[in-house]
Amino acid sequence: MKIDLDQVKSIGSIDILAKQLVEGFITGLHKSPYHGFSVEFSEHQLYNEGQSTRHIDWKVYAKTDRLYTKRYEEETNLRCQIIIDNSSSMYYPSDTKGKISFSILAAAALSYLLQHQRDAVGLCTFSDKIELLTEIKSTSTHLNKLLGSLQELYERPKQSKTTDVARILHEVANKIHRRSLVILFSDMFDNSTDLDEIFTSLQHLKHNKHEVLIFHVTDRETEYNFNFEDRPHEFIDLETDERIKLQPSEVKNHYLAQAKMFYQNLKVKCLQLKIDLIEADISSDYNEILRAYLIKRSKMR
Repeated sequence: MKIDLDQVKSIGSIDILAKQLVEGFITGLHKSPYHGFSVEFSEHQLYNEGQSTRHIDWKVYAKTDRLYTKRYEEETNLRCQIIIDNSSSMYYPSDTKGKISFSILAAAALSYLLQHQRDAVGLCTFSDKIELLTEIKSTSTHLNKLLGSLQELYERPKQSKTTDVARILHEVANKIHRRSLVILFSDMFDNSTDLDEIFTSLQHLKHNKHEVLIFHVTDRETEYNFNFEDRPHEFIDLETDERIKLQPSEVKNHYLAQAKMFYQNLKVKCLQLKIDLIEADISSDYNEILRAYLIKRSKMR
């Protein structure tokens, strides 16, 4: 399901939008001829011949023409920690607060989906320090608190904040329960241009038996492709407020080479650590975020 960031601004209610995203996603999976993920996300599982018909959900059958049985597991299957980078660079583009808005809504939808599966979810937000770290729970009351925190984060005006991804991930690794799924939303821009420190912290998470899923949040059109109108621009570093005036065409080739090197290095390092790295363009479909999570979830069973 595609939701324009301007639509987020006009509706403004993160919980309503998250619910719409998840319900639309679930409906789409039910209608799809490819039912591989159906068992993974819902409170139903496909009926197998020979099973008792007592728990068949006939309402779902009427909608999908497929037999599903209701699930009644009360136990929590998974512990998930969602981490959102809330540094100044995540508020780009400034007119839409694009990357942070995308991350907040995606995190809200994932939280809603996790609780729908009776999985436990917690939220962490950070810049150069941990700003929020909640408990990891599976109750509807806890979900409402998380959605409230995300709504508050969405409504908060941009502040000048630097990033310290590496140190924060070390802290999180020490604080959360072992063998959790850690989902990170970040543009991976750190105070240090050296990715080695970040990957040392990711190694720390892996050492503690966590599974890691990174959504690398970018405005691909400008941050990766550097597509700007060819006229003089003033470029502003959102974290340091450093400014430079230039013509985009003068630096585009050099920028593209550096950006390609950065992203390639990121991919290689994640591959080496067996970490799932998903390119999350803020203009992309939110279903891609939910689908990437379900793929990761299915591998963990």
